Amino acid sequence: MLAMKKKWWSGALVLAVVAAAGGALVGGKLLPRLGADATATADASARRPLEFTAAEVVQPLRTRLPVRLEFSGPLVAPQTAIVRAKASGTLLTLAVGEGSRVRAGQVLGRIDLAEQTSRLAERSAGVESARTALAQAERTLASNEGLAAQRFISPIALENSRAAVDTARAALRAAQAAADTARIGLREATLLAPIAGIVARRHVVPGEKLAPEQQVLTIVDLARLELAGLVGTHEVGRLAAGMAVQVAVEGMAQAVAGRIARIAPAAEPGTRSIGVTIELPNPDERLRAGQYAVARVELADDTERLTLPLSALGSSGGEDHVWLIEDGHLARRAVKLGRRDEAAARVEIVEGVHADSHVLAARFDNLREGAAARLASGAASAPPAVAAGGGPHAGPDAEPEMTPRRE
Repeated sequence: MLAMKKKWWSGALVLAVVAAAGGALVGGKLLPRLGADATATADASARRPLEFTAAEVVQPLRTRLPVRLEFSGPLVAPQTAIVRAKASGTLLTLAVGEGSRVRAGQVLGRIDLAEQTSRLAERSAGVESARTALAQAERTLASNEGLAAQRFISPIALENSRAAVDTARAALRAAQAAADTARIGLREATLLAPIAGIVARRHVVPGEKLAPEQQVLTIVDLARLELAGLVGTHEVGRLAAGMAVQVAVEGMAQAVAGRIARIAPAAEPGTRSIGVTIELPNPDERLRAGQYAVARVELADDTERLTLPLSALGSSGGEDHVWLIEDGHLARRAVKLGRRDEAAARVEIVEGVHADSHVLAARFDNLREGAAARLASGAASAPPAVAAGGGPHAGPDAEPEMTPRRE
């Protein structure tokens, strides 16, 4: 019993000592209690200014932002010819196929022209008949003229003979014209290439019965291609025929140089757009008709504008804003934007900042309006591009929740 009392008094004495030392006993372990000095140190660390490196702070730059107009569509070959049958008949042979290269005037195939040959023979016989009739009318007229001189026939009979000769001459000319038409039809019935190029499509196969004007082949000349697009009426005034254009074609690693060939004189019905045609030289025929392409026209800017990197912009509630360091504190400032240059990753600032403003060049989390901030002393000048995961810091003793994070 005496031993138990001694153990109880010993425990009570330990608790008294712990309480006097300003600590606590938890789970058999002694934990110190923060005093006034520790609390003051934490508060001072929280109030320490956020430090930003030179790479994280930029000043607006005056520069020119060119305008880039873009329009897209498929490439087309303006020099495209369709070979058609000029006469009816059975297609006997077709010497070329899709992808075959042909030259102008080359014979492409043969049609059974028995019907055309027979028609030509018929028309030629009609010519001979008309010639014979004319000769007979002329002999009759000569005989009647002799009789009329001896007053054996009346003047009316003589006039009838002369009219018969005129009629026979007209019949001969009509027969000759009909024969010439049949002859031309026979000649045109031969399938000839009207231009030099490549066969793009065969519409028929040997053995088919062809009708007049039926499509047989499509031939494409790829030496020159065109791209047609639409440009707004408010922008077309800055374009002119002959201007250089860069065209990105699907399947091509590099852009192709072209030029503006034509600008339509009127807007398309129902739109506020003007048609613009781009011409692409293609002497080596690397490009093909039908490939999708995007044309880019760059128009120089004649005004220097106050600009910031696109990375410095933030947006909330439909309003664009930036973060500034002003008088040693962070300030969120709404801005009005102007022209944008995606290629240079810069945007014009019309209102909200001035040329001497210090702007955070990237977006960060956990920024608070009015928080103390400054540019890190001795920081080297660097372009406004920061490594991923970097950010402003408040020294080694800063609380983690006070350090902004990149978005």
